[in-house]
Amino acid sequence: MKIYSYPEREQWAEIIARPHLDVSQLNATVASVLDDIRTQGDAAIYKYEEKFDHVSLQSLRVSQEELEEANRLISQELKDALILAHANIAKFHASQKFEGEKVETCQGVTCWQKSIPIEKVGLYIPGGTAPLFSTVLMLATPAKIAGCKDIVLCTPPNRKGKVHPAILVAAQIAGVDMIYKCGGVQAIGAMAYGTETVPKVYKIFGPGNQYVMAAKQQVSLHDVAIDMPAGPSEVCVIADAESNAEFVAADLLSQAEHGIDSQCILITTSETTLHNVVKEINRQLPMLSRKDIAQQSLDNSHLVLVRDMEEAMALSNAYAPEHLILATSNWEELTDKVVNAGSVFLGMYACESAGDYASGTNHTLPTHGYALAYNGVNLDSYHRKVTFQHLNEEGIKSIGKAVETMAEAECLDAHKNAMTVRMKHLKLT
Repeated sequence: MKIYSYPEREQWAEIIARPHLDVSQLNATVASVLDDIRTQGDAAIYKYEEKFDHVSLQSLRVSQEELEEANRLISQELKDALILAHANIAKFHASQKFEGEKVETCQGVTCWQKSIPIEKVGLYIPGGTAPLFSTVLMLATPAKIAGCKDIVLCTPPNRKGKVHPAILVAAQIAGVDMIYKCGGVQAIGAMAYGTETVPKVYKIFGPGNQYVMAAKQQVSLHDVAIDMPAGPSEVCVIADAESNAEFVAADLLSQAEHGIDSQCILITTSETTLHNVVKEINRQLPMLSRKDIAQQSLDNSHLVLVRDMEEAMALSNAYAPEHLILATSNWEELTDKVVNAGSVFLGMYACESAGDYASGTNHTLPTHGYALAYNGVNLDSYHRKVTFQHLNEEGIKSIGKAVETMAEAECLDAHKNAMTVRMKHLKLT
């Protein structure tokens, strides 16, 4: 990890830069696979499952027998944990329900919004180095609460053609039954275009590697909506002299183990804390099963010593982290200073892992600086808000002349006439 001591503002661009990879060849590969899925459907999925996931599948849809088998394979302890997490996620997201109110903007003109669920949504669940069954709960739970009619889940199988049982149990707990053995770019293409087996959806959700992210961005140009653009996962921890160095190091490492292109940043006002965190990272890292991945991630990461908390918060807001942990003694004061972040964790006990699994907030969040303009997945992500307006005779009297004047000024005669004929009918001209 690179250490920056009291960097000037001119250095901030270097500090907040994300790891950069040349994706030109990657995008070409993704485009080729997507084109095959579009034109060949299921046959292309089988071909690429064999090529990329090294499995020869007999069918794509997970059967009822496989769902029942999954329930027998996971421990009751894990099942109980999934049920608890699902309950908290459901409670938090149910609280986000939108109730539109009718507003009379002027006499005779009434406007309102109605929140309507997206009918068909697709959920992508990675299953490679870490089967993300927690993401099933994060994506499927709000989709179910929103009232989406069709919830399609795609996830890669293992080399025996089986989906990780915890993914299947989580899907059942969250109420999803359309589950397909399909990973990577081919899964995104299948949900974007539809095949003989996999239904086409209207919006795709979920994380993935750079190939998956590139596929989502490509299909979003013409064929389907996506939850958000995204990149590798990241965390920023803000600490002071009173922060617990063991906790801070654990938080940084919990992010670093996601992938070799993940990034961790520590911003602190205490040189002692900085050096204690380095010691703790060196102590904890060898004990991790994914230490090699975490070590490569740490090579992309930074430790930053700043003058005061004002500077710390300004740097954090410039970075716009996916996850922000305020591990300081005065976290309550700093909360109001957060402007750009995906999800914020407050105080010494609020580890990122809590939000990743069971606190109730969603862990599908904007990365790569997209928190400057995007929010994480929430109940609204599964809705469209449709506006309505009703005008009676009084409404024509209230705004008719203004509409005519504005339409005429824009040289849109037909627009003006649509109002004029009504005003004449009411003998207002």
